[in-house]
Amino acid sequence: MTNINETMRNLAEYIRLQEELSATIDSLKDEIKSYMQEAGIDTITTTEHKATWKPVISSRIDTAAMKKAIPDVVALYTKTSESKRFTFA
Repeated sequence: MTNINETMRNLAEYIRLQEELSATIDSLKDEIKSYMQEAGIDTITTTEHKATWKPVISSRIDTAAMKKAIPDVVALYTKTSESKRFTFA
């Protein structure tokens, strides 16, 4: 039988490690982006890796505005779904 306390303790430790790694990764990315910005370039290619930092344009539907402007149409095309969310603290 699984020792749930140990499992949860392990999960907490791995989450902490993940957060530390994520902070380190973000810092390294920021360092590369800073270099690229100072050099005025959007692509760096080295012997082993390639990094790009370019603008990306996207378009999204403003559902809040649609709900105000045409609530009946939005209601016709709104689909409800159910899922489970796992949280751990």
